[in-house]
Amino acid sequence: MSTAQPGDRAPMTTLGLVGGMSWHSTVTYYRRINEVVAQRRGGHASAPIALQSLDFDEVRACQVAQDYEASGRLLARAAQRCVAGGAEAVAICTNLMHKNAPAVEAAVDVPLVHIADAVAVRARALGVTTVGLLGTRPVMEEDFYAQRLVRHGIDVVTPGPKDRVEVDRVVFEELTRGVLREDSRARYLRIIADLAESGAGAVALACTEIGLLVGPDDTALPLVDTALAHADLLAEVCLGSDLDALLPHPVGRV
Repeated sequence: MSTAQPGDRAPMTTLGLVGGMSWHSTVTYYRRINEVVAQRRGGHASAPIALQSLDFDEVRACQVAQDYEASGRLLARAAQRCVAGGAEAVAICTNLMHKNAPAVEAAVDVPLVHIADAVAVRARALGVTTVGLLGTRPVMEEDFYAQRLVRHGIDVVTPGPKDRVEVDRVVFEELTRGVLREDSRARYLRIIADLAESGAGAVALACTEIGLLVGPDDTALPLVDTALAHADLLAEVCLGSDLDALLPHPVGRV
């Protein structure tokens, strides 16, 4: 596929979004993708999207139980429903549940647009080769996310153990419930400053709700809002761009 240009009326690629984890950030995805498409295509253009919004309570129960086989089945079935609804590419609208990216990819015959690839695209655009990860504990502590960035030549630094616990607590006790607290914002900004001291040239807000709490005006260090970065990459795919051509290094299937 060739890159779409403003005003180009070629058919768009239908996107399949597996969202609802939580719905607060899924709103961000839907809005951002459509804003980009409307700006690029003009007129009344909007993105063709097949959305499956899951019950986050079900998914969260799997996370707490560390039953990622069960959550993988939930997400895989949702992706299949997206494809049945016409999706030609799918995305998981959350960072943590990319633990289930292999299960989702195995369940469908269309490309999966990976959120860490979107972070790598944004980091390269910033000229950054070391990124701080701020997200849930599995995202910060396991390798399924960091290794995806490493495949693009991006090194990763994470907060210390106590800060990882606090970042995770704020995500699940506050942000995924739509609660925004000034004291939590202050703690996140202090942790971001520590990541800069550890060598991060930018910080990936690697939980899709964190961008609701902390924004680019809050710190001099570049922030990569993963929900927005992922949505922007998805918009490019929707508009006809070849996914591999957009990435720093093509990575193939998960």
